[in-house]
Amino acid sequence: SPLPLDEYDMCRDTGGFLLVDRVTSDTVAAGLTRHAMRRAFNVTPHDYAVDRDARQRLKGHEPKVVWMTGLSGSGKSTIADATVAILHAQGVHTYVLDGDNVRGGLNRDLGFTPEDRAENVRRVAEVAKLMADAGLVVIVALVSPYRSDRRSAAEIFEGDEYLEVFVDTPLAVAQERDPKGLYRKAAEGKIPNMTGVGQEYEAPQNPDLRLDGTDDVSDSATKLARLVL
Repeated sequence: SPLPLDEYDMCRDTGGFLLVDRVTSDTVAAGLTRHAMRRAFNVTPHDYAVDRDARQRLKGHEPKVVWMTGLSGSGKSTIADATVAILHAQGVHTYVLDGDNVRGGLNRDLGFTPEDRAENVRRVAEVAKLMADAGLVVIVALVSPYRSDRRSAAEIFEGDEYLEVFVDTPLAVAQERDPKGLYRKAAEGKIPNMTGVGQEYEAPQNPDLRLDGTDDVSDSATKLARLVL
């Protein structure tokens, strides 16, 4: 929970803190406040003459953000690739934000703890919002295992711009596929935070579309393309 803190130089009583282990009551760390971060203050967005509506008219279609969630190995990226091929052939401007691809650059500093996963989702959502503002149909292929993180991502979009798609694939099937060898490494104890094994996956309760991850890829891509169009 947020805590009010002053600068330590101004007030020692309200400028310092201790971290106490609630089980043992041992003090495990101490800290002090040097100054408040003001990165988000004194910022004024600039309104450009060529705006979202102008870019949408130029492209001839509405922008969308399609958030595909599911276990690793569920088929998200494969279905996204096939869907983009269908949309591209019909003149729709698209881009895929793939979990592993994004982690190779923008999010290479993040791990797989719940906190890092939340930040991973937040950054990807903000990038997707910028791309949608540019008039693109953005398909996000991201495990994003927690409902709260996906809900936070959805809240930054307006109206029907955001669509949630659940690629529902049984864990046993995903483990059998194991295209990246992650489940094997998790079984060997090399990946402690593997979704579905070491970490819980919270399936969407009311997705805009549910795809059976064991169905033919072309059928799933056709369904998803229809949803977008």
